[in-house]
Amino acid sequence: MQDSFDITTLIFIVLAIFVIWRLRSVLGQKTGSEQPPFDPLSRRDAPLRPGNPNAASEPDHNVVRLPGPNGARPAAEVQTTERWKGFAEPGTPMSAALDGIARAESGFDPAGFLEGAKAAYEMIVTAFAMGDRKTLKDLLSREVYEGFERAITEREQRGERVETTFVSIDKAEMAGAEVHGKTAQIVVRFVSQLITVTRDASGTVVDGSPDQVAEVTDVWTFARQLGSRDPNWLLVATEAGQ
Repeated sequence: MQDSFDITTLIFIVLAIFVIWRLRSVLGQKTGSEQPPFDPLSRRDAPLRPGNPNAASEPDHNVVRLPGPNGARPAAEVQTTERWKGFAEPGTPMSAALDGIARAESGFDPAGFLEGAKAAYEMIVTAFAMGDRKTLKDLLSREVYEGFERAITEREQRGERVETTFVSIDKAEMAGAEVHGKTAQIVVRFVSQLITVTRDASGTVVDGSPDQVAEVTDVWTFARQLGSRDPNWLLVATEAGQ
């Protein structure tokens, strides 16, 4: 019995040694130079500039680099020339300004901005007609508000009131953009259909028509401090368009 037990034990030991040897030959050994597991949430430093191992390369916001074998630069690069397609032509000052806004605020969306501008346009025109100073104060810069408030006061002193009805906003398009320091400005050209009439204290029409729809073109400039916690763009300039 003892001899049988010893032979069985010896066989298991030999098999165990063989299995361990095979595992080491397949999996290899740790050398201390292994790459850590990929973490999609970890911060990654910018790659170093060739020829200067201590300087980080500046990000290229117009190029999307695809990974190449052994870290080599890919033969083709995807240019984001259509980033502002439908809003600004590539290579124009307006396109460069929109790039600057997007660098400061990655969530900037020109389509969303224009939707907000249209809503602000209708609110401001309606608030001005109603003499709603509170709404205007929240949407206008101080200088523009003072001009609107002065016009409202003069109208009230004459005993006049304005009735404005929006039929439609036919177009709202970016006509320009600039970035000065941390201040961004975007010019929007609006084309709308309005019914506007001004009546005196007795109700007599003194301007406009209660039945006629008029096409109105306005060019408004909105501004905002980039990086501000306040997401609102304020109206900083107005002019009548052609």
